[in-house]
Amino acid sequence: MLNAFEQPQNILVLGGRSDIAHAIVRELSSSALSKVMLAQRGGGAASIEGLPGEVTVTAVGFDATDHAGHEQFIADVVAEHGDLDVVIQAFGQLGGESVNSDPAAAGQLADVNFSGAVSSGLAVANHLKAQGHGVLVVLSSVAGVRTRPSNFVYGATKAGQDAFATGLGHAVAGSGARVMAVRPGFVRSEMTEGLEEAPFACDPEDVAKAVAEGLKKKKSVVWAPGILRVVFTVLRILPGFAWRKLDR
Repeated sequence: MLNAFEQPQNILVLGGRSDIAHAIVRELSSSALSKVMLAQRGGGAASIEGLPGEVTVTAVGFDATDHAGHEQFIADVVAEHGDLDVVIQAFGQLGGESVNSDPAAAGQLADVNFSGAVSSGLAVANHLKAQGHGVLVVLSSVAGVRTRPSNFVYGATKAGQDAFATGLGHAVAGSGARVMAVRPGFVRSEMTEGLEEAPFACDPEDVAKAVAEGLKKKKSVVWAPGILRVVFTVLRILPGFAWRKLDR
């Protein structure tokens, strides 16, 4: 259970290879942290650099598109490792160059980024409500706040994930469980390596600090960096022709 300082004992990462999630785990690390479970496709090696030696890090097999199996997956993790204090939903894909024109590729991306987020998020929320505590941290994106022509399929999947996360947060209110949606901008990470940086780019550690602060303040939505909240207040109402010019 989270202590009075919002420090978790057990953390589950859905998308265990995410460098942003690893940075969040390091930021949340304290003397209270005991176990970290990295849920990733194929299981494999489990390690996060910079954690105290007494913290146990375990890899467990996880498939974001195994929608029917997510409820049992959470039950199995809890049975072996105990209650979940923080669950970080960190899996996702950008999609290839053809995703904006290939229906099959677009559908596959949506199945991971949106459908997988919904089924796994509900499975987590059901357990957190039953145990009466815990936080689901959903790594969304500013790409879903207003979709750009150059990545509108990816943006649409993140918009769906974000809407789901904020709605789920309202649905679990009063149960002891919480949901926090995190809206990073461009993050210098393995997933974005080789891409041209967008304005207000940040590092995984910056997102991690924003997440830790948001948990302490019991926020429902966190922007990383925080200035993007102001930026997108303006960009949301920008005329369409101007929005398209910004994306060139």
